Amino acid sequence: MAYKDPENTIVMETTTGTVVIALRPDLAPKHVERIKELARAGEYDGVVFHRVIDGFMAQTGDVRYGNKNSNSYDPARAGMGGSSKPDLPAEFNDANHARGVCSMARAQNPNSANSQFFICFEDAPFLNRQYTVWGEVIEGMENVDKIKRGEPVQDPDSIVSMKVAADL
Repeated sequence: MAYKDPENTIVMETTTGTVVIALRPDLAPKHVERIKELARAGEYDGVVFHRVIDGFMAQTGDVRYGNKNSNSYDPARAGMGGSSKPDLPAEFNDANHARGVCSMARAQNPNSANSQFFICFEDAPFLNRQYTVWGEVIEGMENVDKIKRGEPVQDPDSIVSMKVAADL
């Protein structure tokens, strides 16, 4: 498939189907760079959606404890880890946390985003300018809607593979 900007498009194969994300380096260049770096290294492949709240969002991206194909997989700790890379400085922006928006998860510290991210099921304006928006689902939102819910999720759905479209 031809994408308008393949270098800034993510193709995420999940256990519920394909999800295509348009990256927004204009809003969050360091976060987009990190997402692409981890995707190109295969770090997201096998990572579960560990926190999925109906009417709110689906969270994934814990490459340390959330990769079901890894020896370090620990369902009880999924969501507590990141990657081997340093945390990122916040790149809060004016983008609205609307349905389909992709944003970085973080701890209390605004500069603690690392590898985890979430996709909004519904508009969540209370997150605006407090979390870094870095992309938006442009195809396959119906597949995001199919992700199993839970905190934690029993037998969670996962990312099968996550690639930069330019590399396909």
